[in-house]
Amino acid sequence: MSGEDAPAQQQNAVDQKQETKPAEEPKAEPPKTESAPAGTAEAAATPAATTDKAPEEETFTYRALVLTGYGGYDKVKLQVKKGKPALKAGEVLVRVKACGLNFADLMARQGLYDRLPSPPVTPGMECSGVVEAVGDEVTDRKVGDKVMVLNRYGLWQDVAAVPASHTFLIPDGMTFEEAAALPVNYITAYMMLFDFGNLRPNQSVLVHSAAGGVGIAATQLCKTVKDVTVFGTASASKHETISSGGVTHPIDYRTKDYVEEVRKISPKGLDIILDPLGGSDTHKAYNLLKPMGKLITYGTANMLAGQKKNLLAVAKNWYHQFSIHTLSLIQGNKSVCGFHLGYLDGETELITQAMNTILDLYKQGKVKPRIDSTWHLEQVGEAMRKMQERNNIGKVILTTEPMPEEEKKEETKKEDKKEDKKKDDKKKEDKKKDDGKKEEKKEEKKKEEPKKEEKKEEEKKEEAKKEEK
Repeated sequence: MSGEDAPAQQQNAVDQKQETKPAEEPKAEPPKTESAPAGTAEAAATPAATTDKAPEEETFTYRALVLTGYGGYDKVKLQVKKGKPALKAGEVLVRVKACGLNFADLMARQGLYDRLPSPPVTPGMECSGVVEAVGDEVTDRKVGDKVMVLNRYGLWQDVAAVPASHTFLIPDGMTFEEAAALPVNYITAYMMLFDFGNLRPNQSVLVHSAAGGVGIAATQLCKTVKDVTVFGTASASKHETISSGGVTHPIDYRTKDYVEEVRKISPKGLDIILDPLGGSDTHKAYNLLKPMGKLITYGTANMLAGQKKNLLAVAKNWYHQFSIHTLSLIQGNKSVCGFHLGYLDGETELITQAMNTILDLYKQGKVKPRIDSTWHLEQVGEAMRKMQERNNIGKVILTTEPMPEEEKKEETKKEDKKEDKKKDDKKKEDKKKDDGKKEEKKEEKKKEEPKKEEKKEEEKKEEAKKEEK
């Protein structure tokens, strides 16, 4: 699905039982000391040589974003971890500079993404940075190499130990932000359009969420093929941007029926549809295909409604889940494909081939990630909010650069204001409830009044009867 990673890999050192404490600035790593060779007089005389490494390991700290539980934006917390990640054979240690935020990360926070282990865990499927150390058996990477990384999880932190085969050299001229924005979105878009879609000249493609990371990547890749017509859905405020980026027919999905809009322009339907939505939209997509058309479904974004898991949205999506009989496919001359980058575990060669082609296109100036905004690790909640509320045009990036003190103070003020607002809202809500209870009591009293009057009348009649007797 959109925003997912490639090879599966156990998180190195992060998931080991390390000490955590509230976020603070990471301490600098002390210089390494060389131990004397075994068997020399110095080695025999100085047992400290065997213990020098322990203090170094203990004093090494790094920051990591940790998903502490499923729920809202506040469930992702910045923590400081102690102890340098240990390198296994075939791994490299990367000093992370920038990380990509993907839609799958939003779903993972709500417990809707099964490729992320249970909390506590560090999310993050892509990043960019500099190789700081190399493990045994690594021959094609060296200290100082600038690389982008694609991993199953564990990259939203200052340093990450990853397999060297999960890294790709950053081309000259590419920024760390662009490098962090490229792997997930562009590999997803490329493999769907060319491996599954077999995109050719004069074909038509529907791209949902055309202003998002995968949407922009898919549009740029469509432009590398002659005379491809791109239909793109996005809110009206984003139409100018996606049109200048290559979308032929922008459609405002909030005010118009995109199926009707497509039919007006292309009555026969479309050749390729990329569907990240799921549910009833997959049915619509299948019916929009022309003969020999291909539907590639790669997500269930319709499940995401609000900060926390919305069981109604999840149930609705599953209720409308698309299914089809093979005979219908045969008679309709259509194909349905499913794509999930997170489940291409171990397909290193396949991923590398796609990435090499994408990097060649970048060098030729044919594709270039669009960065919407960059946020400090401390601001991950706001970054997630922006993406989940569909306010981004392009990629949302997290930077490991420490937040300046002035910005930290501003963030603290904002958080304080939010807390104050929450308290005020709670007071208003409590007052509203109290007022409601008072009104209910008044209503009950009003209802009791006629009964009391009736009772008095009855008592008067009884008294009158007694008087008559």
